Amino acid sequence: MTIVRWAPSPTGRIHLGNARPALLNWFFARRNGGKYVLRMDDTDLARSTLEFADGIEVDLEWLGITPDLLVRQSERTELYDAARDRLIADGRLYPCYETADELDRRRARARALGKPPIYDRAGLKLTDADRAALAAEGRKPHWRFRLDGRPVQFADLIKGTQTVNTASMSDPVLIREDGSYLYTLPSVVDDIDLAITHVIRGEDHVSNTGTQIEIIEALGGTVPIFAHHNLLTDAQGQGFSKRLGSQSIADFREAGYEPLAIAVMAAITGTSLPIEAYASLDEIANRLDLSMISHGPARFDPVELDNLNARLLHTMSYEQALPRLTSLGLEGEAIWMLLRDNLTKFADIVDLASLVTGPVEPIVADEDREFLALAKALLPAEPWTIETWSEWTGALKAATGRKGKALFLPLRLALTGRHDGPELKSLLPLVGRTACLARLP
Repeated sequence: MTIVRWAPSPTGRIHLGNARPALLNWFFARRNGGKYVLRMDDTDLARSTLEFADGIEVDLEWLGITPDLLVRQSERTELYDAARDRLIADGRLYPCYETADELDRRRARARALGKPPIYDRAGLKLTDADRAALAAEGRKPHWRFRLDGRPVQFADLIKGTQTVNTASMSDPVLIREDGSYLYTLPSVVDDIDLAITHVIRGEDHVSNTGTQIEIIEALGGTVPIFAHHNLLTDAQGQGFSKRLGSQSIADFREAGYEPLAIAVMAAITGTSLPIEAYASLDEIANRLDLSMISHGPARFDPVELDNLNARLLHTMSYEQALPRLTSLGLEGEAIWMLLRDNLTKFADIVDLASLVTGPVEPIVADEDREFLALAKALLPAEPWTIETWSEWTGALKAATGRKGKALFLPLRLALTGRHDGPELKSLLPLVGRTACLARLP
């Protein structure tokens, strides 16, 4: 069975860049009848909060993602401790006592000598007496994983065959001096324990994959299939970041965007699928294959988002809109079908509905008063139909000789108080003759 995971850190509100892998994993799981695991990487106790974790769940639900399983790394420490002990017993995890300053100096010295600034494995050369002496000085060790130092090759579903040579890398630190775990070991242990079959994540993790494969193999686990997608950037080409305060999913929600518009922009940007008004996430899942993801950057365009949001509203059925219309105190299929083509955000309908229900502040130019007085006198009797507008304007054209903008714009401004809006031929039957008479001077 296909099992994927999305693993956010609850250290802030998620943004579009975070939503991209969340959605790509969801589409992959749906397309393959698989299972979706939400894993909270909350081992950073200083920065992770329950509020942010709850916010992530709210954002996923709003986007349309329902995880099959939720796990929190903060509740799984025993698993990581057992893996730690096994790696130590096997000689793959070893203690190191250098301070950050000492490591910086060593790297600088290596660069000056034209050597790669990788860790020299001094910790492996320490004797028991050396370690005891360092401990007596008050030093506490951090723990590094001893890499095999070999080319690690893996098949990537997006980028093709990849090779990461761990011989050119420092042995990674898996445990800090205070005993807390960095990202790598808990992630690998969870992937093994949860039987993750596919890891779909950003291409900035490619270099980590060689290390993680070696740790998985050292722990006797099954290596999952990897897929590293291109990263979403903003309109200026800069990556989205919590640290930089990038606009969050919650910000887009509060601004009135449709969740499907955000999902399309976050996931479909930078693929061969078109940015268009899809019917649902399932439709995207059925159409999107990982091979469609470009190898180039995926640049988010806020103008394209606005256009897409409008297109989704313009195709929304009355049945889909009804619960939201009811919450706004608006009902009636005729009003929805009339106004939806003029919406950019759903909330815009409140203002537009006043064109039907009133009140309206007419805009009347002095030079048009005589024309509008005649228009009032020639206003047809009810009942009104879709043909009433053409009958009325035809009579006015014959009486005044006006045509085009000179004929239509003064009527629109007087009846609606705005230069744009729905077609008046459709609006008039909903407004009615009495209200139109009141709006004409």
